[in-house]
Amino acid sequence: MTHVLIVGAGPTGLTLAVELARRGVDLRIVDKFPQPPTGVRGKGLQPRTLEVFDDLGVIDQVLATGAEYPNVRAYKGEEVVWEGRLDELREPSETMPYPNLFMQPQWRTEKILRDRLAELGHQVEFGAGVIDVEQDADGVTATLEGGERVRSAYLVGCDGGRSTVRKRLGIGFAGETFDSERVMLADIRTKDLDRDYWHVWGTMAQHAVYVTICPLPHTDVFQIIAPGEGDLTALVAEHAPHVHIDEILWRSEYRVNVRMAERFRVGRIFLAGDAVHVHSPAGGQGLNTGVQDAYNLGWKLAIGTEALLETYEDERMAVAEHVLGLSSRLHRERRTRLSDDTNQLDLAYRGSALSVGERGGERLGTYFAEQRGTGFLLLSDTAADHGFKQLPPLDGQQGVILVRPDGYIGYHGEESGLSAYLSGFGIAAPLSDAAR
Repeated sequence: MTHVLIVGAGPTGLTLAVELARRGVDLRIVDKFPQPPTGVRGKGLQPRTLEVFDDLGVIDQVLATGAEYPNVRAYKGEEVVWEGRLDELREPSETMPYPNLFMQPQWRTEKILRDRLAELGHQVEFGAGVIDVEQDADGVTATLEGGERVRSAYLVGCDGGRSTVRKRLGIGFAGETFDSERVMLADIRTKDLDRDYWHVWGTMAQHAVYVTICPLPHTDVFQIIAPGEGDLTALVAEHAPHVHIDEILWRSEYRVNVRMAERFRVGRIFLAGDAVHVHSPAGGQGLNTGVQDAYNLGWKLAIGTEALLETYEDERMAVAEHVLGLSSRLHRERRTRLSDDTNQLDLAYRGSALSVGERGGERLGTYFAEQRGTGFLLLSDTAADHGFKQLPPLDGQQGVILVRPDGYIGYHGEESGLSAYLSGFGIAAPLSDAAR
């Protein structure tokens, strides 16, 4: 029996697979597509996601092959009417090692994670979609296309907004589909635009965008985003007559959806990423929230106690609800300028059963190098040896602080209460710090 079957090999499923593989958890990861998708859907990696990728051991590849977002050049026809940034570039700091939104085409993010997974001894099984799931007290049985039946202790559906796993569980997916708000995406080649700028045609006064053409880093490809539907070439010719599209490599159309699942877990089956929350594209939250789902769930599945697994739905549902509200508000306001409310650094798990004490649930925000790996971190200069990696307390810290493997503070309080906290969640011994 496989311990964890992951359904879906997008950024969410791959993050979870890497997180489990480096902990030595037996897993399979399957995907319905016959080969990795090539089109660029999401491309923005938020600062918190970059911290996760640092911990997973892929940050060097991400930074080497991506880029910070370029300056915007706005036009009226062929005339440049404005140049500037949609955000303020910041220098790295002790509490914010990756302070800026980073551009990385989704296909390349997925390739980097697949390569890391291969280093850890696992491969994605493409062309292996799940068509049915059943569970009992002892495990889950998934039926794959072709008839193979896979038995696992747990199953995680990371299979997108049209999730088969979610539908087979009968979980509602409440929200709105805005049929009148359609968006065209395409990857193109053109020789007529400077690759140092994100090119935009629209009206600043009305916050209306007709078409944007953005260079994708370390490629000869641009991504077009345009509201509406129809002939993309004609749309570009109408608003940017000096731009000729030499080749359309990939294109897609989608309707704006804002939805969240009523449950993130049923028994031994969990849901993550777009399978439980789909967003407006405003603010670049969707892909990043899915990565955080996987990062939250991975270490809990590795320990595997029911008390820990119960906290996944509680913690991530609250975050998803907040982020959906944020992206929807940005969409309504047609806000183009980026701000701190989208970087996901301030998201926390306050109020969770797993968060105890004054700072319980907060992102630690320091000791990033020391947090790399799979273990807990104890901040104290007086605590007895609990078997965790131990570092000096923070300035002004009262009591002890135990940092979860995902970088959030679990326990903050007197040392006398730490053992009861650990035993209450079945954390009998620390996870190994060896894996990176």
